[in-house]
Amino acid sequence: MSRVIRTRHKALLGRISAAYGIKGWVKVFSYTDPLDGILKYSPWILKRQGTESQVEVKALRKHGKGIVTSISKIENRDEAEALIGSEIWGELPNLDEKDFYWFQLQGLMVLNTAGDVLGKVANIMETGANDVLVIEPTCASTDKKSRLIPYVEEFIEEVSLRRGHILVNWLTSY
Repeated sequence: MSRVIRTRHKALLGRISAAYGIKGWVKVFSYTDPLDGILKYSPWILKRQGTESQVEVKALRKHGKGIVTSISKIENRDEAEALIGSEIWGELPNLDEKDFYWFQLQGLMVLNTAGDVLGKVANIMETGANDVLVIEPTCASTDKKSRLIPYVEEFIEEVSLRRGHILVNWLTSY
């Protein structure tokens, strides 16, 4: 069964929220799960007020409920304060051919094995047990029903990015 990854090729990983101490460390608000997972993405691309810069993380540690980090070439508090508000972006790894990022599935047409058009993937929900495709009807749909289809091997027959569809084992009467 393929895995669904919940991000994009370049993903917003967090933001710099404050300076920390006098040696150039910054507080980071991480959007990753777990919080320190942000360190897996290196180098970081900092975006602020229309400019981008690539930086290397020297050190990162948990601090209370957040994270503090030291960035190469940031040596004092003034330099750290200049980074406040910067978004932290990172490049995501290439996936195996049967793995997909959520954004790749959004907008795909969903067909069942009987050939009925169920709609398009409008969103994906994380439920804890498994991800769930949120299917909204289109003008080409067999009916006008919204559907929630679990993203599990039992129901997902095929995902074809090239053809722009997901084939599901899901009856229109469900």
